[in-house]
Amino acid sequence: MKKLFLSVFIVSLVGCTKEPSKNNDKKTDSTAQTNVKEPYPDQIKISKEESIKKANDDILNTLKNHDYKQFAQFIHPEKGVRFSMYAFVDPKEDKHFSKADFDKYQPTKTIFTWGTMDGSGDLYKATIDDYFTKWVYSKDFVTGQFSFNKFQGKGNSLNNLKEIYPKADFTENFIKGSQANAEMDWKCLRLVFEEFQGKYYLVGVINDQWTI
Repeated sequence: MKKLFLSVFIVSLVGCTKEPSKNNDKKTDSTAQTNVKEPYPDQIKISKEESIKKANDDILNTLKNHDYKQFAQFIHPEKGVRFSMYAFVDPKEDKHFSKADFDKYQPTKTIFTWGTMDGSGDLYKATIDDYFTKWVYSKDFVTGQFSFNKFQGKGNSLNNLKEIYPKADFTENFIKGSQANAEMDWKCLRLVFEEFQGKYYLVGVINDQWTI
């Protein structure tokens, strides 16, 4: 009888000893789950607008610094880039360059016809460098008011950007007009972007201003 009682006591003691072990296992598992971290916790996601804003600012700096070789790196590899003198984009008349042609002709003194001057109707002829300096970056657009997919400058020239570039995104860099000229001497530079292999490239450069 004593042996039987002793055996029951030992079995009960072993059972009590194992039970806390199960609780400890559960606590350990719970702690391990709460400490699991998501992969790449330091990775920063950049939105489309932020990516294009950076490209816009980089392009403006290349224009300001006359670094046209660096500007060429933003030209769309397949579609090239079109230059429009005014808000109305004319695919048949506006000057268009592939990246290869831009790289080829930019260092030269080759004169191109860029469009027709408002008012006089005269053809605007210039080298790439002169067109960039005297027309594209005629104002310090680095200091302009930035907007994304929104027009600020509104003149009397037809603006067909969204019709010509329906799948593109654009930026506008706006220089407000002076009070002395009733703010009619405003100017803006619009840059049109399309995505290619995960990066945004330039497909259009549009100047706009008040026209007659």
